[in-house]
Amino acid sequence: MITLKGHLKQITFQNEENAYTIAKFITFHPQTTITVVGYLSGINPKEPLKIQGEWENHVKYGQQFKVLSFETILPTAPEEIAKYLKSLDIKGLTRKRIRHLIDRFQESTLEIIENQPENLKSVSGIGDILAERMHATWKERHATRRLVQFFQEHDLPLSFTAPVIRKYGKEAIHVIERNPYRLAIDNIEMDFQTIDALAGRIGIPRDDDRRIRACIRFLLEANAGEGHVYMGLDPLVARCATFGIPPERVRSAIDTLVSEKILAVDTIEREDNTERAVYPKPLFIAEKGIAQRLAALVTLPVAGMEIDRDRIVNEIVARLAINPSEEQLKVLEEILYHRAVVITGGPGTGKTTLIRSILSIYNVIGKRVTLAAPTGRAARRLSEVTGRKASTIHKLLGFNHQEGIFEKNRTTPLETDTLIIDEASMVDTDLMYHLFEALPLTATLIIVGDIFQLPSVGPGNVLADIIASASIKTFSLKKIFRQAKESPIVLNAHAIRNGAVPDFRKTSGAPLLSEFYFIETASPLKVVERISELCAIRIPKSYGLDPMKDIQVLSPMHKGEVGTIHLNMVLQEVMNQATQLIDHGGRKFKTGDKVMHLVNNYEKEVFNGDIGTIQSLDSHTKSLSVAYEERLVEYHFEELQELTLAYAISVHKSQGSEYPAVVIPLMEQHFPLLQRNLLYTAITRGKKLVILIDTTRAFTIALNNDKQRKRNSALDIRLKRLMG
Repeated sequence: MITLKGHLKQITFQNEENAYTIAKFITFHPQTTITVVGYLSGINPKEPLKIQGEWENHVKYGQQFKVLSFETILPTAPEEIAKYLKSLDIKGLTRKRIRHLIDRFQESTLEIIENQPENLKSVSGIGDILAERMHATWKERHATRRLVQFFQEHDLPLSFTAPVIRKYGKEAIHVIERNPYRLAIDNIEMDFQTIDALAGRIGIPRDDDRRIRACIRFLLEANAGEGHVYMGLDPLVARCATFGIPPERVRSAIDTLVSEKILAVDTIEREDNTERAVYPKPLFIAEKGIAQRLAALVTLPVAGMEIDRDRIVNEIVARLAINPSEEQLKVLEEILYHRAVVITGGPGTGKTTLIRSILSIYNVIGKRVTLAAPTGRAARRLSEVTGRKASTIHKLLGFNHQEGIFEKNRTTPLETDTLIIDEASMVDTDLMYHLFEALPLTATLIIVGDIFQLPSVGPGNVLADIIASASIKTFSLKKIFRQAKESPIVLNAHAIRNGAVPDFRKTSGAPLLSEFYFIETASPLKVVERISELCAIRIPKSYGLDPMKDIQVLSPMHKGEVGTIHLNMVLQEVMNQATQLIDHGGRKFKTGDKVMHLVNNYEKEVFNGDIGTIQSLDSHTKSLSVAYEERLVEYHFEELQELTLAYAISVHKSQGSEYPAVVIPLMEQHFPLLQRNLLYTAITRGKKLVILIDTTRAFTIALNNDKQRKRNSALDIRLKRLMG
């Protein structure tokens, strides 16, 4: 390992989440400027450092020094120590007292302040209060430095120093030494095996209660990350056994965690088996709360609605200029006599038309209707097709991001007569619970969604469970309307939904693009070339579509040659020739780039999955502006971790949106995600054109894989218990 001494000249980029840094570093002997990269928490320019690491050659940025460990070089000469103490600006620490300190302790002054503050009182003019103030100031200023040293001594990833110091502050080392398993249960997201190894090094026995409880909570958290609401007791005991924990200790620890209201245990009785289920307490409350709220809602009587079939037809024809089908009319007649209903169906079956019709009828009878969807994109689309205001569920409930609470709840419920939730398959257990809690029991609930699409990213399978319970009136739309029947996209989507091979005959070998077709391409390199050509040249030329606004590449994965990360780099080069750009932490952003916002930012009113276009860049003010639906949003460079290129996005991120044209690569490298519901979801995003670029084998794997990984949830069972 190579050791260099010097100081940072300039920080080019630093990720606030993990302190990953790219900086200019000036070495002392000889004095030269180099580029350093690594996790550098709590470091300021001009601060002397000793760094250790290795040289590496970046394909694009040339030679740079990868920092694997570092430490701050504190001043040792008395005159430098005096300057340093003066810079701390400690109240009461005058020049005279600093001089007395230096005279008394010489080169050991800083060590005394840090480790033996009681000895400071031996210096003239320094009493208990000033000694404690000096020690506290030192601890606060150097908490990160000490934490970095601690991490390096124990071989912990430096990428976690920033979140740890944010969580625990200057007491970080004390908290970790007292109970390192706090790192596993306080959402630090450090790997449990790493934490476990640390605990062993600092002398915590493997049968310690803290270890067993943390292991259980970690496994349940990981389980929830895979979409499950609970974990069976027997599988949980078996997983704990892989960490050397005996079954009886696991069961005892679970009992303790239940008594502390951290976990909940319930018996789930199904037709084919009965199991004990272990829940994180918040998910137990949420799942149980959804069932109880729905049960309470549907038991209340519905006031009579004085409107007959003829009037329904007349109103819809007059307001929407459409004739409802017999299937739609049946829904419209019955919906008025149910407190809660579900409307489900595939593309082209008239879900959107039905929502518009419901709005017309409720307008006639004077009912207030609120429209909501899980994402900003889905809410905007709902607003566009209905001509009515629609909002995200988070915004509707008044989510307070700083405090992590919803302002709307049972005490302050929504003011509405009817709530329509669109794209309900995307809503997870926790969010649906908070929505139902805020819904007045006097209101009508209409849930709309397609259960054949991908389930929610968060835990649970709420829409599918509600339908499976047969406890809520469900209208399954099956008729494909005439206009939709003429669309190969709609017909092939339904074929895929049913496990049938789509009809490619109309487009096979056609000289021009058609609405739906398949390009057999085995080589990932060729796939990338094809996608580039289609997006930049062929589709815009053949259809007159805007390559930025109208074409969306959807990939199953982020990594790999045909993943979103690599595709975005390639497509940016071929689709955006702008010369004005910034290079921020190895990521290039150009004016005109298509970008996606990655987190919910309530201050900017931009949400996870929103797509916009970079309008301007300003290196002087270190900011850029992005246009979202003709609204400009400013970003400072330190906020750019919230943005990513969006020429290619994941299929999951596309849910709730539609695009004029979608291009979908499917490769055998995508095997872990090749499932029918993913293929179906991707295809149903396209309105005018769908192009599959894949191998027959990859397509066949996805089509035949209808074994969606079952999610452990019991909402259907709870609804049957309460309403069966």
